[in-house]
Amino acid sequence: GPLLGPLTKKRSLETGPEIKSSLTNKYLINYKNLQSLVSCVFNWPHSILLSDPLKLEGPDTKREEETDTSTEGEERNKLAYCVTDVPPWYLCIILGIQHCLTAFGGIIAIPLILSGGLCLQYDGLTQSHLISTIFFVSGICTLLQVTFGVRLPILQGGTFTLLVPSLAMLSTPEWTCPAWTQNASLVNTSSPEFIEVWQSRMRALQGSIMVGSLFQVFVGFSGLIGFFMRFIGPLTIAPTISLIGLSLFDSAGTKAGHHWGISGMTTVLIILFSQYLRHIPVPFPTFSKEKRLHTTRVYIFQILPVLLGITLPWLICYILTICDVFPTEPNQYGHLARTDVKGDVVSRAPWITFPYPGQWGLPTVSLAGVVGILAGVISSMIESVGDYHACARLSGAPPPPKHAINRGIGIEGLGCLLAGAWGTGNGTTSYSENVGALGITKVGSRMVIIAGAVLLVAIGVFGKVAAIFTTIPSPVIGGMFLVMFGVIAAAGVSNLQYVDMNSSRNIFIFGFSMFCGLVIPNWMFKNTTAIATGVIALDQVLTVLLTTSMFVGGFLGFILDNTIPGSKLERGIVAWNKAHKEDSSNTLESGDVYDLPFGITSYLPAMSLRTSDSFLGTISWQMTSRLLVLRREASSASRTENSPLASKVTPVSRI
Repeated sequence: GPLLGPLTKKRSLETGPEIKSSLTNKYLINYKNLQSLVSCVFNWPHSILLSDPLKLEGPDTKREEETDTSTEGEERNKLAYCVTDVPPWYLCIILGIQHCLTAFGGIIAIPLILSGGLCLQYDGLTQSHLISTIFFVSGICTLLQVTFGVRLPILQGGTFTLLVPSLAMLSTPEWTCPAWTQNASLVNTSSPEFIEVWQSRMRALQGSIMVGSLFQVFVGFSGLIGFFMRFIGPLTIAPTISLIGLSLFDSAGTKAGHHWGISGMTTVLIILFSQYLRHIPVPFPTFSKEKRLHTTRVYIFQILPVLLGITLPWLICYILTICDVFPTEPNQYGHLARTDVKGDVVSRAPWITFPYPGQWGLPTVSLAGVVGILAGVISSMIESVGDYHACARLSGAPPPPKHAINRGIGIEGLGCLLAGAWGTGNGTTSYSENVGALGITKVGSRMVIIAGAVLLVAIGVFGKVAAIFTTIPSPVIGGMFLVMFGVIAAAGVSNLQYVDMNSSRNIFIFGFSMFCGLVIPNWMFKNTTAIATGVIALDQVLTVLLTTSMFVGGFLGFILDNTIPGSKLERGIVAWNKAHKEDSSNTLESGDVYDLPFGITSYLPAMSLRTSDSFLGTISWQMTSRLLVLRREASSASRTENSPLASKVTPVSRI
């Protein structure tokens, strides 16, 4: 009566939840008695009545819960170290090693795939030199990018966008490997004939990459990337990136098919570690002055899924090789699962090797190769712009201004130029997987990436380390490729989240671009002499372009998306631009993050203070602004001199 009387005078009938809400707001003092009474009368279970009256549902408490939830989310997403912080040296080394291991799969995969097109599949020692070179150059390019480029904690490494056109160029009749290089018993890796076979192909690849990278340098430092991005949307990017992974299915299938049991085990382990066990911490013994010997839980499966997924099958293959479980005859199924196929490559590899420009000879230039590389360079630039924005959000930095993006693209072009000169057979780009690692570790400091870059250079110098990687059996690599290339294909499709896929226009553009990107290159590979215009150079250019899946799909997507009528909202341009302009929860000024180091900004203030599209534009703008300021000061000084008090005031401003 005392509790329900006032309430029943206002409302004759109340439903259970309404009574609970009303009583919550007005009768908190007698809450315990009320809980028992309501539970008996209305037969409500005690579970729906919270023990804390302040947490009962109501308009005020809901707002409090939302505030608490947002606070918990902010705490959970809070960075331990932001981009400008400097962690302790030991933490820099540990996390730098982690970034190297995260990029490990992508870096070593490229020379191992290229070795087939370069006729090096049976030359393990040369493969180790290529691995050393790409590690070394990746470290140098990372240092340049973090120091003088976009200045975000983003690691550089080999790119699959240049791998596809490179393989297309090496598959042309001019560069097809001789039949005798495909037979291990006929290959003498030290013979001058064999050395010239693979080095001539590498030199042609080097020259094409170097010339193509000059275009990226020009686009970056001139600010043209902003112009290109006006016409490139998700319907262009999605088929381009997806076809990078899909076009490499033959390489993955060939290597995995050498022993499906081993490759299947590798794939299952990588999936198990990266998807099912990623949230399970593993206790590790640690020691500190405060806690002495204790255990620390580390999410090791989330940090190193690829490395663990490769190491275990690799070790099993080594044991089975010692026990002679795999056949010793080269032509038998399962032979390439042995770890001694490459012979004594580890013992023959030098302890110290120092890669240098032109180590394979003077690069040559192929017009067809340059055009194909240009298609890959454009794709790489588009992908990197997205990586910069994602990296800024995860490292606690402001969104990258245009001048920082321009510098980043320009430095990536310079990195491709260095990679071509050193002879990696590839270029460099920003690694998305390392950007994701920032969100896992909550450490966005660029000093960690600098430590990782130094470690990459060290790995490239120690030849034995690279030689060990060449002993990974082909089925293990094939199992890794099944996961890696699948993720690349899915990453491309994920760009469709910005597009209205209920639109028949968009469905047609994406489906047609993807299908043609698979059909046309497949037909061209089977009919390599189909194009005969009478001009050999033109034949080579068209052949390389039409055998490059990502160019065919991306070009068709670009043309159709920009010619078929459709609103920016329907095309996904609005959502795409909004996603890239999202701010991070940062408290840093843009200049603190993106200004050039070592006082360079004071000499080139336009490069960091003005966010226009190009460096040349910023310099001219800054000079014009300075002249206008001087003119206003001169006018002010002139007015001061003409005033009655001019004789009493020292005209310091005149200077």
